Amino acid sequence: MPLIVQIVGYKNTGKTTLVCRLTERFKQAGYKVGTIKRDAHDFQIDTPGTDTWRHQEAGADITAITSSKRTAILKQHAEPLQLLLLQMTEADVILIEGFKDASYPKIIMIRTAVDSELLNSVPNPLAAAVWNDANLVTIVPQSIPVIDVDDIEQLYQKVLSISAKP
Repeated sequence: MPLIVQIVGYKNTGKTTLVCRLTERFKQAGYKVGTIKRDAHDFQIDTPGTDTWRHQEAGADITAITSSKRTAILKQHAEPLQLLLLQMTEADVILIEGFKDASYPKIIMIRTAVDSELLNSVPNPLAAAVWNDANLVTIVPQSIPVIDVDDIEQLYQKVLSISAKP
């Protein structure tokens, strides 16, 4: 069973940057890492004009492509988080960006005072990753550990602590 943690926050709070930095740290420690991102907008992963793009434009519901180095599967529908997780069985750690309502432990990104409302509205907060503003620390409930957004080692250790719980 992989270690699963969510990185949640509002737009421009540093979610993607933190997912990338934690991914690098877990890879450095020898873990296989999977990442999942929820995008609030329609996204384009395939480049217009490529063969797989043409397959999708022709109406394919699922398109797969593989090479000697990577594989991708494009689907013309949303997938629930649980199905996405089932496709990452080889991962030791899965970092999820978004999916605020899911029940996995969460690092909540706090860049401004407005961001702090998430602390009371999302389930299972693990820590608050706070931008270096001393005033923000005071708005986080004492029950939630506060970690500087740039302290990747402490955030990494906090994620590892999940697996130590019974």
